[in-house]
Amino acid sequence: MGVKLEIPDINLKVEEIRIILAAKLFEDGIVSLGKASEVAGYSERTFAEILLQKGIPPIKYEGINVAEELSNA
Repeated sequence: MGVKLEIPDINLKVEEIRIILAAKLFEDGIVSLGKASEVAGYSERTFAEILLQKGIPPIKYEGINVAEELSNA
């Protein structure tokens, strides 16, 4: 499935728009890191590095009891 989106001229390259869209979709929990990296057009590793540069953690720790996980390590 593809989606065509008409965006007014905002002086951004298509690549930048894809990254912004993918980062927002990932940050809001709408898509996984793998799917977001597909949207952005990068490997998961490269996209994770892009997220870090934008201050977005590529790993979600919600619902994980960190203390329990550390004690089990």
